[in-house]
Amino acid sequence: MAAMEDEIKTRLQWVTLYLETEDAGLVCRKCGISRPTLRQWVRRYQKDGMEGLQSKTSRPHKSPEKKVTEEVKRWVLDLRKRRLGSRRIQSELKRLHDYQLSRRTIQKILDQAEQPPLVKTRRPRKEVKRYAREIPGERVQIDTCEIADDLYQYTAIDDCTRMKVIKLYAQKSAENSLDFLEYVIEELPFPIQRVQTDRGMEFFAYDFQQRLMDYAIKFRPIKPRSPHLND
Repeated sequence: MAAMEDEIKTRLQWVTLYLETEDAGLVCRKCGISRPTLRQWVRRYQKDGMEGLQSKTSRPHKSPEKKVTEEVKRWVLDLRKRRLGSRRIQSELKRLHDYQLSRRTIQKILDQAEQPPLVKTRRPRKEVKRYAREIPGERVQIDTCEIADDLYQYTAIDDCTRMKVIKLYAQKSAENSLDFLEYVIEELPFPIQRVQTDRGMEFFAYDFQQRLMDYAIKFRPIKPRSPHLND
């Protein structure tokens, strides 16, 4: 009760200050309130006096619930036998019976029928095998991927640090492979000992192979039909 009286006194101070100054900005800055809040209490005071400064609940006087018949309960429980959750049951009720029911009501029906919660069974995830190396630059994987029409992504990943270098080209070709190799050598902060690629012709071109030999970089293509080796 005391807290409510303090709130009414505070609101009365806001309203009084506004009526004296007629400066909403001044009142809001001084009292630390927003303009909509000030306008709300001024309107209530002007309409109902001190009674208008009391807090009013926004809850409805009645909260009617949709009456659930025994037939609807049977629909819900029959769908539960298919191991469906409340969201799926809601969708199936609409699809099969053209009946709309909230998820909260569906869950209430399930609880009243003492239906146990669904237990999700997850398959164990396969362990990801990383072809890691102990020394940075010991092996760098280079691969290409078409990401849009006339747009290819060249990617290089170091098997030790997992540092990644990416560049886009209009096509995959020996010329672009040479350019990307130079870009990778410049971007990585360590020397490259070996490059691993798939068996694309852009990597087996004479100029690309010659450039690797010039830099004393070993070349290792992956086995045919083994794209997982170039991860």
